[in-house]
Amino acid sequence: GIMAVLGCGFDPGVTGIFTAYALKHYFDQIHYLDIVDCNAGDHGLPFATNFNPEINIREITQKGRYYENSTWVEVNPFSVHRPINYPEIGERESYLLYHEELESLVKHIPTIKRARFWMTFSESYLTHLRVLQNVGLTSIEPIEYEGHQIVPLQFLKAVLPAPSSLGENYQGKTSIGCHIRGVKDGKPRTYYIYNNCDHAKAYEEVGAQAVSYTTGVPAMLGALLVVTGTWKGEGVFNVEQLDPDPFLEKLGTYGLEWHESINNSEEFAD
Repeated sequence: GIMAVLGCGFDPGVTGIFTAYALKHYFDQIHYLDIVDCNAGDHGLPFATNFNPEINIREITQKGRYYENSTWVEVNPFSVHRPINYPEIGERESYLLYHEELESLVKHIPTIKRARFWMTFSESYLTHLRVLQNVGLTSIEPIEYEGHQIVPLQFLKAVLPAPSSLGENYQGKTSIGCHIRGVKDGKPRTYYIYNNCDHAKAYEEVGAQAVSYTTGVPAMLGALLVVTGTWKGEGVFNVEQLDPDPFLEKLGTYGLEWHESINNSEEFAD
């Protein structure tokens, strides 16, 4: 039969594998999951997105959603935020977003009581975004311009820097991971697992910035595990349904080292 694996970038992708690894090795039940995504890099440009601007801007300007007590809670964009400490980076203001991996994780790990996703944005980025929204350039509704129908967001995509052009001067790091709380042998436990990736090192190795690097490497590795028969199945799978061990055993050898900490993080003690 044919096997398909959904969402095998970093988030979604590695974050689901991190969560499955935590459940397999460190928890009897996972109760609270907070996925955190920080890009502390600087590309030297006033405003640019790190991947497809159309997808990126639509993703972050839609309402935020998180899962709590068997229901989905909706909040206004950027209305829920908090400072979060990221390894080797420090504290960064982080905003609650809707991210698709939450949907499958709460389905496949039904003991989860709350699942949230957080991402960092600089004040400059948010100011540019607010201005673009206010003048209508983030709209996906077609308008007529000189006899042609155009979508403002698609026009904006055409004038913004291409994400692939950002790598050369990019400095700083990304940090993506999972803060997890639950129980093991009847006792509460906290667990944090993450990867940091350096933009300049990624560019030196493959000619791309770290956001592209952290997306491409996991997709390659997932494909490798499927074609070699390490991951087997018939039908469509989310990554957290598959054995995380062979993936994480190889991830560091392909340039994405990961780190873990047990009962050593109070970042999400609420």
